Parts: sequence; structure tokens; C-alpha cells
Amino acid sequence: MKTFYEKYKHAIPVMIYAVIYMTWFLYLEESNKRNFRVIHVTLDDYIPFCEFFVIPYFLWFVYVSAVVIYFFFKNKEDYAKSCVFFIIGMTIFLIISTLFPNVHHLRPAVMPRENIFTHLTTYLYSTDTPTNLWPSIHVYNSLGAHFAVVKNPRLAGKKWVARGSLITCISIILSTMFLKQHSLFDVVTAFIMAAIMYGIVYKYDIVMVYKERAHARKKAAPQVN
Repeated sequence: MKTFYEKYKHAIPVMIYAVIYMTWFLYLEESNKRNFRVIHVTLDDYIPFCEFFVIPYFLWFVYVSAVVIYFFFKNKEDYAKSCVFFIIGMTIFLIISTLFPNVHHLRPAVMPRENIFTHLTTYLYSTDTPTNLWPSIHVYNSLGAHFAVVKNPRLAGKKWVARGSLITCISIILSTMFLKQHSLFDVVTAFIMAAIMYGIVYKYDIVMVYKERAHARKKAAPQVN
């Protein structure tokens, strides 16, 4: 058990955060009696509804999870970086949603067609309220997953992986707008937040800085005989 714990203990912080995030998020989803601010920009009205994008929208769950799981087993440092990227951004999203409850009215009142994709979209609408959308976590985490892939030398060296990740990332981002799940405003603000976090996590390398400072403190601490 001790060997197992030492090998996989880096999963514990993420597991704890997952419980915190879901509890907080579900609370926000149930708080429907708050004063919501409507999110809308003019360009939203020019983006058509396209139900086929429900496939990449749902693919998001597989895409982000696959990236995290891969690094969990293959590269602890990249795992830590991707988790820091996701956790900070998702926490900012929760704080914004708590302080500035928001909603949009972009979804079509009636589906323009009837097919398997509109049925899937109807199901999506029934399980996900059009509230607390800013910034888009679908967009932010997709960018984070792609950053993690291209910043890893092993994966970036495989062109089909890097290109596949980029295509998946772009299709998910487009899906948020074509399914009328998010306003262009949500998408743009997610890009801005992702750009800032990219600088902190991958340029400044906050994970390595933290490790170096922790090591320095440990080295400077008085030794107890």
C-alpha cells in the first residue's frame, strides 16, 4: 500500500478539488432565483445554429480527461502543470459565477430540424442550464489540454497527435457557439484567461518555481538530530 500511495499520491489534490468544484458548480446551477446578467453581443445573432457540433461538444469530456490521464501516468511534471492550469481557471470561473451570476437567451426555442443530433442537443439543453457561462470552461480547458500536448516534447514530436489535438480543440471551441451554448463574449474571455495562464504556467513555469522555493526552504530549515 505504501508503494502504491507513493506512486499515485499526486492524484489526491485533483480528487479533492473535483469534489469542491462539483459541489460549488451544482450549487450555482440550482440557484435559479438570483439576479442574472444577460450575456449577449451583436455577433451572436450572426452565428447560425448547427446541431452537428454536438459531437465535438461532447468530445470535450473525453479530450480533456485523456490528456490529464495520460500525463498522470507518463509525466508528473506536465500533469502538475496541466492541473494547475485547469484548477486556477476553473476556480476563477466559479468565483465570477458566484459574484456575477449570468445567463444567455441564445438557444433556439424550437429545433429547426429533427435528427439524432438535434435529439442529442435537446438532451444537452435539458441537463445544462444556460446560466453561469462566463468565461467558457469548455473553451478554456480545451486550450489548456492543447497547450499541455504541444508543450510536451514527446507528444509534440508526433505530428498526427499535435494536429489531431489542434483540430479537436478548434472544433470544440466552435461547437460552443454553433450549439448556442455560449456567447462569443464567453469564448473571447476564455481565450484571454487562457493566454494569461499560459504565461504563468508555461512561460513563468510556476510549478518549477514552487518546487525550487520549497526545496530551498527545506534546505535552509535547521536539521534536527
